[in-house]
Amino acid sequence: MDENQEKRNILHSPEKRPDVLVHVADNVRRLRQDAGLSQQLLAERADVSRRMLVNIEKGDVNVSLNTLDRIAETLGVLFHALVQPRESGDSDRIEEVAWAGRDPASHATLLASKAARNEVELWSWSLAPGERYDSAANPGGWQDMLVVTAGTLTLYVADEPPRTIQANDFHVFASDRAHGYANEGSRIVTFIRNVVY
Repeated sequence: MDENQEKRNILHSPEKRPDVLVHVADNVRRLRQDAGLSQQLLAERADVSRRMLVNIEKGDVNVSLNTLDRIAETLGVLFHALVQPRESGDSDRIEEVAWAGRDPASHATLLASKAARNEVELWSWSLAPGERYDSAANPGGWQDMLVVTAGTLTLYVADEPPRTIQANDFHVFASDRAHGYANEGSRIVTFIRNVVY
């Protein structure tokens, strides 16, 4: 493997050691041991140097997202299983910075993850004040992942109390029940909607 290529897409900038590297170290080590794999065998199967894997399990190395994808695939888990805190269990919310550039303003946060069976739709929405969109229930197994980028979105799901989602927050829910999106505020609401089946 080209070590220079490895450095082009680092997980974090070297200025600080973030919590996510601790989570990655713990998760990779635990999942490798659960699978009964030695470091050497996992390294070979994931096309990673053994030295890199040892450092990943120590939390001492910036690692590419590509490398983590290969390790996750080799261990038979989804990417988020490597980066989320162990205590979060099966929670939809992950909220872990998975990449940071040299400038502190450059970063990517993995907010949530769901396994997809067949289809994924990515939508960009805008609702003016007083607008509401109502949807019938989707088929069983569908999930909606919402990220509000401006304003406050009010989410209605079946018999649940309404939920407000502020700008820069997100929510994941099973959309196999009647649901609706409303702007009950005085300014425009924009949000990203990812529909996963």
